[in-house]
Amino acid sequence: MSGRRESSNVDDRRGGTTAKRAGSLSLGGILIGLAVWYFTGNSSTLQNQIQSGMQTTQTSQEYTEGQQEATYSKFARQVLAGTEDVWDKIFKEQGWGNYSKPAMVLYRDQTSTACGTGTSSTGPFYCPGDQKLYIDLSFFDQMEKQMKAGGDFAYAYVVAHEVGHHVQYLTGINQQVNKKMQQCRTEAEANQWSVRQELQADFLAGIWAHYDNQMYNSIEDGDIEEGINCAQKIGDDYLQKQAGYREIHSDLFTHGTSAQRMKWFKLGLQGDMNNFLKMFECNYNEL
Repeated sequence: MSGRRESSNVDDRRGGTTAKRAGSLSLGGILIGLAVWYFTGNSSTLQNQIQSGMQTTQTSQEYTEGQQEATYSKFARQVLAGTEDVWDKIFKEQGWGNYSKPAMVLYRDQTSTACGTGTSSTGPFYCPGDQKLYIDLSFFDQMEKQMKAGGDFAYAYVVAHEVGHHVQYLTGINQQVNKKMQQCRTEAEANQWSVRQELQADFLAGIWAHYDNQMYNSIEDGDIEEGINCAQKIGDDYLQKQAGYREIHSDLFTHGTSAQRMKWFKLGLQGDMNNFLKMFECNYNEL
């Protein structure tokens, strides 16, 4: 993205207070900690679960941005700018009105949000309460070193997925899904709606990549493979295996399997917005 503009809709909180954590997590808390690999739409409940098992203290620290983090920061701002250009165009084409741009909050360790306290332990997330996406840039290092899912296009996928949740909020999808989930009688039934919503965000990340490439010729050799590899590494079934599950528990899925996430991301890459609601219209076992 050399030479691309950087978004000005960024709230950089990295020079503020940080959190030091003490205490231990239960086994359930450890499994919850795997959510660092999830790209969540509204993770306030998950964050509160983590915080309830740990003690935190706020401390003010002088902050100096390292070279690698400066590179990540610039890249994230450029990707956000690209999503602004793409979704402004699509909203006009779809007759959805003006695209309201989200802000991106860069923070370290912990920060306050309208969805509760956000922590780096849960990975990047979008908060519909304040229409902001939050990211601790160290997550990109974790993607490369822990998940083996690094690369510029994979990092862009992270940002684009969270912006996808913002698009869902603006178009009313987020509100509709929340209503459906509240009406569910079981957690497993509610999780199925969560899966549909997350797969749509994957689809929207693919849509962004398609249009961004049309506008800026941005996709290079190997980029698509990076994105698909990233989608594969964040499937619920893959994460359960990494967590040591002997059997895969599909009733616990909240984001979709690796195969599903790759499928909907690749479908988005085709650039056909007629598929925008497809994951909500088909039977769940056809996803």
